Amino acid sequence: MDYIIIPIETDYIEPNENLDKILHPVLDIAEDNDYLVISETPIAISQGRVVDEMDYEPGLKAKFLAIIWSKYIWGYFFGPLLGIKKRTIENLRKLPEESKRHKEVVLQLYGLKHALKPASEAGIDLSNAPGTLVSLLPENPMKVAKKIAKFIQDSSSKNVNVLIIDTDATYKRGDTYFTGLPTAIYPIKSNKGVIAYILGQFFENVGSTPLGSSMEISIEKALKIANIVEDYQKQLSTNMDTIHSVSKVLGSDKDNVTIEDLNSINHTPAVIIREKKIKQKSEIGKIKRSEP
Repeated sequence: MDYIIIPIETDYIEPNENLDKILHPVLDIAEDNDYLVISETPIAISQGRVVDEMDYEPGLKAKFLAIIWSKYIWGYFFGPLLGIKKRTIENLRKLPEESKRHKEVVLQLYGLKHALKPASEAGIDLSNAPGTLVSLLPENPMKVAKKIAKFIQDSSSKNVNVLIIDTDATYKRGDTYFTGLPTAIYPIKSNKGVIAYILGQFFENVGSTPLGSSMEISIEKALKIANIVEDYQKQLSTNMDTIHSVSKVLGSDKDNVTIEDLNSINHTPAVIIREKKIKQKSEIGKIKRSEP
């Protein structure tokens, strides 16, 4: 089945700000049975789930994990041996001193099994928050998805299926799905940390991870929808999926990024996916952010 992709563009959603920038356009353009797919970062930031890594002084364990373990052992031995992405290996070999504080954050908030993962630990996002702030995963994404769907239903009488996703991978072995992320929808086995990352190199990477869903949905359908959205967002010129893409998009080092910088570009925190019942020419609609 083909799909229409309708991106929702906004300016930057700040910590503790509500999601009106996303939801108000959706009320106008959504149709029954659409899928509203929202990235995890704006949800987490709106919940205030951000921490300042400068508040964390790295201990010996964090220093070892950042430099010896991630930069050298993974960057020069395990990474090439397991055949992980060339870009990931290059990024590991360029890990800055600040990565020590990041490992301390992961250790304190999520524990060793996540800190042992060489990159993208526990779904912490370093690239879409100002300065030295980073965003954690949303709290209870399943509950959030259902709350958003109910708001849309109550406000517009439209039945919209809401998915919250993370670009960190889900893997598949036979009929078993698993991810290193702390949470995911059923039947994905979550919170596996570095074990999932290592095992995943030997099995199938099935793409982005659905974290929460407002309705019952098959894992195959959830993954398909999530990957359509990820593929679309990856080709956007403003996509900042790693800290290394921040300077390319904003022209500033991550630690010097301000909210004004983040507001200077269009963000696409959500996408509506609409199933096409009848074959027709491919089309893409676009909702522009409101001008101040």
